[in-house]
This record gives sequence, C-alpha cells and structure tokens, in this order.
Amino acid sequence: MKPIRLMAGFLTVGFWTLASRVLGFVREVLILAYIGPGPVMDAFVAAFRLPNMFRRFFAEGAFNAAFVPMFSKKYEGEEDPQQFARDAFNGLALVVLALTGLAMVFMPALVWATAEGFVDDERFELTVGYGRIVFPYILFMSLAALFSGILNATGRFAAAAAAPVLLNIFVIVAMIVGAQTGGPVILWLLWAIPLAGIAQLALVWGAARKAGISVVPGRPRWTPDMKRMIVVAVPAALASGVLQVNLLVGQLVASSTPGALSWLYAADRLYQLPLGVVGIAVGVVLLPSLSRHLKSGDDAASRAAFSRAGEISLALTLPAAVALVVVPLPLVSVLYERGQTTSDDSAAIAVVVAIYGLGLPAFVMQKVLQPLFFAREDTRRPFHYAAVAMVVNAVLAVGLSFVIGWIAAAIAATAAAWVQMWLLLWGARDMGPVARFDARFRRRLWRIGLASALMGAVLWGAMLVLGPLFGMDGVRYVALALLIGAGITSYFTVAHLIGALPMSDIRQALRRRA
Repeated sequence: MKPIRLMAGFLTVGFWTLASRVLGFVREVLILAYIGPGPVMDAFVAAFRLPNMFRRFFAEGAFNAAFVPMFSKKYEGEEDPQQFARDAFNGLALVVLALTGLAMVFMPALVWATAEGFVDDERFELTVGYGRIVFPYILFMSLAALFSGILNATGRFAAAAAAPVLLNIFVIVAMIVGAQTGGPVILWLLWAIPLAGIAQLALVWGAARKAGISVVPGRPRWTPDMKRMIVVAVPAALASGVLQVNLLVGQLVASSTPGALSWLYAADRLYQLPLGVVGIAVGVVLLPSLSRHLKSGDDAASRAAFSRAGEISLALTLPAAVALVVVPLPLVSVLYERGQTTSDDSAAIAVVVAIYGLGLPAFVMQKVLQPLFFAREDTRRPFHYAAVAMVVNAVLAVGLSFVIGWIAAAIAATAAAWVQMWLLLWGARDMGPVARFDARFRRRLWRIGLASALMGAVLWGAMLVLGPLFGMDGVRYVALALLIGAGITSYFTVAHLIGALPMSDIRQALRRRA
C-alpha cells in the first residue's frame, strides 16, 4: 500500500471513528446527565465492561491478530480465503456462544472477581442484573469483528469503521425516548446495547457478502489452518488478557470509592477520542498493508508504510495529548457538567483526563508498533512485553492506592503504557530497516513536538482570557469552541510553516480517498 493510499485508508477509518467518538460524547453526556456518577452508573460501567473485556480478549485482540494476516495472505495469493473465513466464523461462534452461556450462569462470580468493592453494597445486585442484559453483546460484536477483519484485509474500510456508530445511535435514541416517556433511562440504555450489536453484525456481514466473501453458519471444522491460527492466537489472547487485567486492577482499586468508576469511565471516553481516531485507525489500516508487503518481499514499501503511520499518528496525537494536559477542566466541565453531574465530579474527571493525556502518545504508538509483530504472525513477544507492563501496572496501582486512593489506577495505566511502548520499540530492533523510522520521519518528529508545544502555550493563554466565560451557561459552549479553534488553528498553521505537517500531504490523501 503506497503512503498516500495508506493515508487515504487512515482518513476513511479516521472519519468514521471520529463520527463514532463524537456520537460517543453525546452518549456519555446523556448518561452523565440522566444518570450521573453514583451507584447506578458505577454498576452500569462495571456491567458494560464485562462484554467489552471479553470482546477485546477474543475478537479485537487475539482473533484479529491471528486471522487478519492469514486471511490477507490467502486473499493476495492463490488459496481459498472464503473457506478459511467460514471455518474461522464457525469456530469463533462456538467459543463465544459457550462463553456467553457460562457468563449468564456465573454472573455473580464475575462481578465479585471484577468489582470486589461492590460486595455488601447495592451496586453488586445492580451489576449482576445489568450484566445479564448486556453480556450477549459480546456474541454479536465478536462475529462483527471477524467480518470487519475481512473487509479491512480486502481494502474496504468504510463499513467496518462505520459499524460502531450504530451502537451510539441506538443508545442515544433509547435514552432520549426513555427520558421523554418517564421510564427508567438505565433500562432503555441497557437493552439498546444488544440490539445495537445485532445491527452492527448485520451491517458488516452484508458488506462482506457484497465484497465477494460469503460466510454461512455451519459445523466447526478442525483444519491445519485453524490449528495454525490458534497457535498464533493464544499468545495474542494472553497479551490482550494482560491489558484487561490492567483494566480490572484499576477497577478493583477504584471500586471501593463511590463514584470513582464513573469518573474513570468519563475520563476514559474523553481520551479515547484521539486514541480511537488516530491509533486504532492507523493500526487497522497498517496491519493488512504490512502483511501484503511482507508476503511480496517489498521491504521498502513496508518501511514507508510503517514510517508514515508513525508520522501521522504523532502529528495528530501529540497536540491532542498537550490539550488534554493543559486544558482538561474546561473540556470536562462543558462536555459533562449538567444534570446529575456536579462541579466536584468535573474536577475529579479532569485530573484523570490530564493523567491519561500524558500516556496518550504511548497508547497510540503501541497501535503502530504491534502490527510489525502481528504481520509476521509473531504474537509471543508482544505478550511478554504486555506481561511486564501488567506487573508495572499492578504494583503501581495497588501500591499507590494506599497513598493517593483511586487516582492510582490512572497513574498506573499511563506508566504501564510507556513501559510497553518502549519494550515494543526495543523488541523490533532485530527486524531490520523495515522496523526503523525513515529519514523523513526523523526530520518531522522534532517539528511536530515544537508545533504541539507552541499550541499548548496558545491554549494556556486562551484559557486565561476565556476563563470567566466557562462559568456562564450557554456562553460556555462558545468559549469552548473558541478555545478549541485557537488550538487547532495555531497547531496546523505552525505545523505547515515549519514542515511538520504540510497541507499538500493532506490534500493528496483527500484526493486519493475521493
């Protein structure tokens, strides 16, 4: 995949991911306004994390790391990719169906293991009930991830990237209807989640059929390809499991403080905007691209794709990280502070947002570095690095919790992200020039850093000038728009002038996407 084509694919995924994240903001704003930090929202966060945890473990983590490179190579070669996709679908469906059945039966044990602080608290029974409603979402989303992998491997990114938008649309509409009809908004929210999963699966299944890959349910078959995929997937599953252990450690540390899970969740959704738009979009496009180039032996194209992915990621991530660190409170107060969410909640969320902002570049660069290993079907070393990061996370989260309380979860997650990123970078050193950033990347890196720092100064000054407006209803939205506008304008102007992100690159990519 040529650099401009790579960037065009990134923009396609990034556009739909941005749409999903923007609607996600609307979703979180409504949740915080209608429900607000407290026992009900804490229970919802813990319940909804269960299917998401296993979805990332089975589908987005282990399964895609093994399936996408193998399918890409079959699609580019002379083997039958369609039969391989059918076998993978049937095997995944069997495993996830069994998991869903077990989770429904043993939901109290799952809640106890993941949110021990809820025991002897009203939140425990709430979480068990909510978990049984939302857990089937994992079945639909795991199968949807398979079809998304197929579409990404064939260079069709739009449908797979657009599917997550449906979850936010379903949830937003459900909560508004629930609020208008006077019913319990939380129940409308909960039931909308599995229904959205069905819609997402239908969308990508239909798109894969149009792309010429027809998959129908059938009896699972044990084939050499399935055996090979499992051998590759198991270490990736363990690596993804390590990430989920990190999340669970944070949840366990925070579950003893009422409202803390809600604060962490709200902050997570805010920093997920740049992480999703940049990191996940680049990772989705880069993995099949590297797999094809490595199969064809084109090292120059592989290095160019890797370097451009890193360059694009940092050009958009560093300024976002600076903004989250410099002006977290204005962002949080305007986006979240209404209804059941108070100024004290905003202050707590803003602290976490700033901490996550410090780790954002590391979180994103992991998405750029991991495809170097996954494209070679090497999932063992990423697991080892993730295990080290898990130890760092657990030690810091538990150790610091005795000193600073629930906020230790955010600090530990950020520190672990940097450790894992540096280990991935260190581990890729033996892959040759393919895994080394090229001269263009090195020329632009310091320019990106300078443009981001200057933008941070502009944001700080603008915040001081606009500060009084953030306390005024109605006007605060205009103040936030002016603050964001000042940041965006200053960054892209400076970045263009000093050659960090020339507008010609973006114009070429947009023309290629069109």
